Amino acid sequence: MLKAHKNESDGWSPQSWREKEALQLPYYADLDALAAVAQALEASPPLVSAADTRRLKELVAKAAKGEAFLLQAGDCAESFAEFHPDNVRATFDTLAQMAKIIAKETGKPVVLNGRIAGQFAKPRSDSNETQGGVTLPSYKGDIINGLGFTPGSRRPEAERMLRAYRQCAVTLNLLRGFAAETETEFFTAHEALLLPYEEPLVRRDPATGAWHASSAHFLWAGNRTCAPDGAHVAFLRGVANPVGVKCGPEMTPETLLRLLDVLAPANDAGRVTLIARMGRGRIAAALPPLVRAARSDGRIVAWVCDPMHGNTKRAASGLKTRAVADILAETQSFLSILAAESAVAGGLHLELSGRDVTECTGGAITEADLPKRYLTHCDPRLNAAQGLSLARAVAEALR
Repeated sequence: MLKAHKNESDGWSPQSWREKEALQLPYYADLDALAAVAQALEASPPLVSAADTRRLKELVAKAAKGEAFLLQAGDCAESFAEFHPDNVRATFDTLAQMAKIIAKETGKPVVLNGRIAGQFAKPRSDSNETQGGVTLPSYKGDIINGLGFTPGSRRPEAERMLRAYRQCAVTLNLLRGFAAETETEFFTAHEALLLPYEEPLVRRDPATGAWHASSAHFLWAGNRTCAPDGAHVAFLRGVANPVGVKCGPEMTPETLLRLLDVLAPANDAGRVTLIARMGRGRIAAALPPLVRAARSDGRIVAWVCDPMHGNTKRAASGLKTRAVADILAETQSFLSILAAESAVAGGLHLELSGRDVTECTGGAITEADLPKRYLTHCDPRLNAAQGLSLARAVAEALR
């Protein structure tokens, strides 16, 4: 019998997060500009509809039961400079091909949930970066500051949120057209890191009266911002969207259950996706206790594997990279662990580009090839060929 859990959403408002400790947020020196941007966003149309958000929640519930497979994939960090319809098309086509491969082998529908049209902000391990004896704020995504290593570029500017919103709107329009051509349902997701951007885009669902985040269909709290009593979880707990939590190797079963108390007090299907990002060498010890805790406590969750973030390393050149072999090994461990624990492997979460980038090693890409087309603004992404190869391997394992 499923347990009833205390409802903690009473009294929530889009501003409730401001009462909590907020990690990873930038400091804006111009508060008047920040207020003007918030006002403009609040007056802007929603980027996604509440009806589509409810539809995605239904599909995530199917993934939690093993009746569908959730494929979340896309850019590490979207950029202003590289935005082009051809790049959006390349990513869409790659994800659609991956979905066909998995669906054909498993006989299950694949839910496409792109890391796109909103994945602009990035948490960083260090708030500052030093080059040549000069220390400046770290790059945290185009929605916050610039990649160039100058004081002006690295200064957080609120107006960047408006540019990001406009690019999201255009990207979504393109994606809707591509999805209509292929008769495919396509949803969008990103990390809800920049709360001053997320807050003014919260809207009431006209059908239910519930609050929903209109910046994307699906939002998640990252490994650095998923404290149960932190600002990001406080924000996510009040929106009706399906939400995710990145579960790193340090997460304890007690913390996980506390997060589920906060985010899903009604224990409703499709509400929470747990995204394991452990690393090839740590998943065997770190994941089983979490799966057992959720299962034994009757929690309804979708388990998804992020085999990217725990496998980042430095090449001899100094460039960050990931090995496809490590990504595949962690994914296979994830599938084996879920099967051994009598739980469902609900999906895959990848950083991927539809372009022919050379950022991860594997296939035809060696460490010597990395500088050729190393285009990411932050973390290394799989290219289209690597993504398709991984999809085939995962489909075979699932079958």
